[in-house]
Amino acid sequence: MPPPPPEVPLDFAREWVQFIDPDDPEHLVRADLTWLTSAWTCIFGRGCPGVVDGRPDDGCCSHGAYFTDSDDLSRVTAAVAELTDEDWQLADVGRSSWTEEEDADDDDQGGAKAKALKTRVVDGACVFLNRPGFRGGIGCALHRMALRTGVHPLTTKPDVCWQLPVRREQEWVDRPDGSRILQTTIGEFDRRGWGSGGHDLHWWCTGSPAAHVSPEPLVETYRAELTALLGERAYAELRRLTELRLDLGLVAPHPASPEPARSPRGPDSPGLRSNT
Repeated sequence: MPPPPPEVPLDFAREWVQFIDPDDPEHLVRADLTWLTSAWTCIFGRGCPGVVDGRPDDGCCSHGAYFTDSDDLSRVTAAVAELTDEDWQLADVGRSSWTEEEDADDDDQGGAKAKALKTRVVDGACVFLNRPGFRGGIGCALHRMALRTGVHPLTTKPDVCWQLPVRREQEWVDRPDGSRILQTTIGEFDRRGWGSGGHDLHWWCTGSPAAHVSPEPLVETYRAELTALLGERAYAELRRLTELRLDLGLVAPHPASPEPARSPRGPDSPGLRSNT
């Protein structure tokens, strides 16, 4: 097998912006413009070498997907009920059992390993991953069903699957004046997002120039996902501030992208702002 495409170092200069959510004065959004203006795009099936050596057809689906909460599980459960045999290659083995438990990273209060629920792994990859040779094509069965039925895949797939490689972190921040504010941070889900095991991945796409080939910036191509994570008005403000910084030339570029991705200016191509 050829070596995976090279990746840039994990630490480099980044440009950040923060603003108050127009819908909530007690919600502060902090966003990584270096990441959101990058040219990253998913290259599954288009040269992705996968996160496990020797399994390029898995992409990032080798280990299954952990559920974030009961709402996440309920939404995916409803989507699974809509899968047909034409959507799902492993329907025969998966319909009766498509989840499993694994030890979580943290101990529970009794000192024993806590259990985390995830999608089942079958023959080395997620039970919902359609493998080469399937008549419906390779890739996620839940994603395929979403496209077939005309809905966005974020409504059918586990949270971690549709959010990647964007990372959202939320925390309550105490300010010097005694007030508290909810801070949401939107950034790059790089190798470190997986914890210590992230450094053992065969390859990870966010830091590789091989995956930074989109003609449009991530803030545009991930519009639906970012709107789901932030809300419509907060996303619109993020778009406005992103374009303003690009116009001023103040964004520190992602080293995996040749330059911050943006739509070219011109009378027939008015740029990013025209889509807000």
